[in-house]
Amino acid sequence: MRYQLELFFTALGFFTRLPVPAWVPWSTERLNHAARYFPLVGWVVGALGAVSYLVFALALPPALAVILSMAVTIRATGAFHEDGFADACDGLGGGWDKAQVLTIMKDSRIGSYGTVGIVLMLLAKAAALLELAAAGGGPAVALALFVAHPLSRLASTSLIHLLPYVREDETAKSKPLAKRLTPAELAIAAVFGLLPLAWLAPAQALAVLAAVAGVTAWAARMFVRRLGGYTGDLLGALQQAAELACYVGLLAGARMTAL
Repeated sequence: MRYQLELFFTALGFFTRLPVPAWVPWSTERLNHAARYFPLVGWVVGALGAVSYLVFALALPPALAVILSMAVTIRATGAFHEDGFADACDGLGGGWDKAQVLTIMKDSRIGSYGTVGIVLMLLAKAAALLELAAAGGGPAVALALFVAHPLSRLASTSLIHLLPYVREDETAKSKPLAKRLTPAELAIAAVFGLLPLAWLAPAQALAVLAAVAGVTAWAARMFVRRLGGYTGDLLGALQQAAELACYVGLLAGARMTAL
């Protein structure tokens, strides 16, 4: 049990800026095995977003509460996945071949594609959450955040299992993740990623699963076609796209339930 707890804290320390106990050892091998708990990290981030939204909504309009709750989750993760999304937009948008795409994504500077992409992504997520607030109030937004963060991280984790890692330099930050999960590890990740769906109505849960599965399949196909596999930036990009897909699925499912 202690080893499993260490793996969880390893994942939490890698993917967020939240403090972890000093007794947790660090190694690239542990990070690789910690992939099973990436969706559980989403529970923590989603809970932070949900609670912060409910607190902000007590005194502020929904629009401000949504934006501030998003800021809380971004601060908690150090914009880790947003940065990957912006880099992926720059690389896939401006690169013509595999080598050029990888070079652009490694550049710490943000370009036009990355700027436009991340602005539109943040606006789309905020707009979707506002629609959920208008339709179901604060609880709907809180539930959406708690569902979307674990499930979107499961989407990214599935690519670690299914696709090869394509960046060859040993200094790449996500190099320790470039090992496929065992069936047991994938099952653990799936449980933590899918369990929050139990709080949704059946139509909403199906709509969310369909939206996330569709985005994941599309992204995997594009990543293989353009690069032959995934990089850390592409995992972050998929997390962002899958999170948005969750919110869109919730909105679609609510409409289906109302019919």
